[in-house]
Amino acid sequence: MAEAILETRTLSKSFGALRANDQVSLTVYPRETHAIIGPNGAGKTTLIAQIAGEIAPSAGTIVFRGRDVTSLPAHRRSALGLARTFQITSIIKSFTALENVATAAQARAGHSFHFWSVADRAADLNARARAALARVGLAARADMPSASLAHGEHRQLEIAMALASSPALLILDEPTAGMGPDESQQIVRLLLELKADLAILLIEHDMDVVFSVADRLTVLVNGRVLASGAPNTIRRDPRVREAYLGDELVPER
Repeated sequence: MAEAILETRTLSKSFGALRANDQVSLTVYPRETHAIIGPNGAGKTTLIAQIAGEIAPSAGTIVFRGRDVTSLPAHRRSALGLARTFQITSIIKSFTALENVATAAQARAGHSFHFWSVADRAADLNARARAALARVGLAARADMPSASLAHGEHRQLEIAMALASSPALLILDEPTAGMGPDESQQIVRLLLELKADLAILLIEHDMDVVFSVADRLTVLVNGRVLASGAPNTIRRDPRVREAYLGDELVPER
């Protein structure tokens, strides 16, 4: 098997007496979609916030692309190829779709354009932004104000903003939240296309989406890993059914 692109090793995070994550170890491999599932309060968002560098762990290690990044800030991890989206969209609604993606690309580029002229920089950013929009199916919406886009298109736009930095690992926090079935299926198709080129770490409550796209799943309960494995293994695990899935039947792939 290929070397893992991401590893967390006994990662723990405490907020006072509250243990949000407790010795969480997981791996994500290149071109793999790895879903983190579990009930509300299981520590899923806290876990990915540590992986992205937004909060510091209390203990444990994070290795990204063979490098210990536990102490690196978020912008340094982004420069190494890690990008994430959020449960609540972070777009600027007064900007066009193109302007949002170009702004995200510029923010992640840091000082890398400082040798270029303003015109060259703008042309490059716009080209990258249009390519990212095309990849998520929003090429025709590039020059529209973001406020006029539908909810599902906002999610697609946020993914395009993350893709503009050409990440090796894309972290998605509930990308189908608030969507109807048709919009969710559009995101499923997009994720299946993206996994050909990059690794995806996914938090998602819609089990139809999870079992449609995930190669492996990690189940968190009370901040700890309850189970980890292939979708069919997780589906049949009695501990997972008792703690989270219940009797929900998800068709096998």
